[in-house]
Amino acid sequence: MSMPLWPHTVALPPLLGVALAFALPLISLAIKDRRVWEGYAVASTALLFAICSYVAYAQYVLLDRPTIYTFGGWPPPVGIVYEVDKLNALLGVLVSGVVLLATLYSVRYMEREDGVEWYYTLLLGFEAGMLGCLYTGDFFNLFVMLEVMSVSAYGLVAFRRDTHEAIEAAVKYAIVGSLATTLYFIAIAFGYGSFGTLNMADLAAKVSGLTFPVTGFVYSPRGWMLGAGAFLAFMFWAFAVKAAIAPNHFWLPDAHPAAPSPISALLSGLMVKVSIYVILRFLFTLFRGAVDLAFILNALYLVAIAMGVLSALIGAFLLIVQSDIKRLVAYGTVLNIGYITMAIGLGISPSSMQSGLTAAIYHIINHGVAKALLFLCAGSFIHAVGARQLDELAGVGRRMPWTAAFFTIGALALSGVPPLNCFMSKLILMQALLEAGWLAPLIVVVILTSALSLIGYLKVVYNVYMRPPAAELSKVNEAPLSMLVPMFILTVACIVLGLSAPIFVDYVVKPAVLSALDSKGYVQAAFEYASLLYGGG
Repeated sequence: MSMPLWPHTVALPPLLGVALAFALPLISLAIKDRRVWEGYAVASTALLFAICSYVAYAQYVLLDRPTIYTFGGWPPPVGIVYEVDKLNALLGVLVSGVVLLATLYSVRYMEREDGVEWYYTLLLGFEAGMLGCLYTGDFFNLFVMLEVMSVSAYGLVAFRRDTHEAIEAAVKYAIVGSLATTLYFIAIAFGYGSFGTLNMADLAAKVSGLTFPVTGFVYSPRGWMLGAGAFLAFMFWAFAVKAAIAPNHFWLPDAHPAAPSPISALLSGLMVKVSIYVILRFLFTLFRGAVDLAFILNALYLVAIAMGVLSALIGAFLLIVQSDIKRLVAYGTVLNIGYITMAIGLGISPSSMQSGLTAAIYHIINHGVAKALLFLCAGSFIHAVGARQLDELAGVGRRMPWTAAFFTIGALALSGVPPLNCFMSKLILMQALLEAGWLAPLIVVVILTSALSLIGYLKVVYNVYMRPPAAELSKVNEAPLSMLVPMFILTVACIVLGLSAPIFVDYVVKPAVLSALDSKGYVQAAFEYASLLYGGG
């Protein structure tokens, strides 16, 4: 039940991330050297990545059940706990790894900016919030970590506060994001009113008809189904906004391009996936055993399929008409979130549930890597030329061949060109649609939108490679090594995740899928801990 070597390992990434974030402004008061701040940020994110990697190693290799960590020694369901299984451990590695690469990239990318100590403070807070959302086993603590993540994101979008675009995007993002978190807070009220608990494992036990120490059975025997339905509806819609699932996508194309490019990579590559993870966790782990709520769950699966199709179509058609490279890449996120949401919606079909969840988790990883790569490449072009319009970037690829090559590989990956990584997850999605039978026609949506995205991305490749320069580019040079290395690592990941797909899916993704579907194991890990601490109660 406890982690080997050190039982506090699971709690460290979010808590240490927050502590490191708060320490940086104090360090900046004592040491007026930005190189120290940059080194501190890189070392901090490297430490968090190492810890998250160890947590994942423990879950995959050393342990056979989820890990429970109790804050202050208070057991579930009374105290706040973290519960980490293979699913959130895997996503923790994705988040911490991409944040580390984005931080290393930021050292040179932000060299012309002032106030970078606050940039790295917000970046560390942002990472801590994302990891807290992944690891928590308490759905009120999820709200707290969601706010940590969101407030940090608002500040990062508005970092270039001397520009009209950044302020407008940040205000819009903050208003929409605050409405979403308010919706989730309302969901918590319905959840606690119905179940009398804030612990996720306790909630999963109650909807399955089991009892937990202290809280007992369902808190409201007569009205719990209505309250549970309201909880699910508000939760789903709140995180659909956070994940930018159409028609809730409208804030993303402004917010993501306005942020510094490393932050755009994290917002599009990671943050929206954290929100998708929450939806996945509630629908497949916590409420999977709720036979009495089958009608509501099936309705949400259908809504997920419809919203996923809408997201894919809107993202694809708006991607191909963009002339701003960052807006073009941002609409690609709306498109790919559509694929993941469609895959989650396949939970409605028992024959395709596991394949759909495999496609969803695999595509979360693949898109997170490839989208971070595209934003970092786009940031390198912008850093070199000082422009975002494709016409103004004409010919820059000839002066920056490595960056252009990395962008091309990332673009081909996201478009679903074999044997790159996103092709493999799209293939699994299409297989799952075939297994579902009546949803097989949706394969046309996957193929059509992939083709449209290829057209849009090739438009960028054509501009940076083929067109004659629109401006004098003689002073433009290849990106510095500290920016090329993160892009190279992400490019290699796009290739390796594709070529090794059978092995990666069998040994990494499928265990995470089985962990997500193991409601009994999730409940049992917390229940045994609670019973032990309550003297077998």
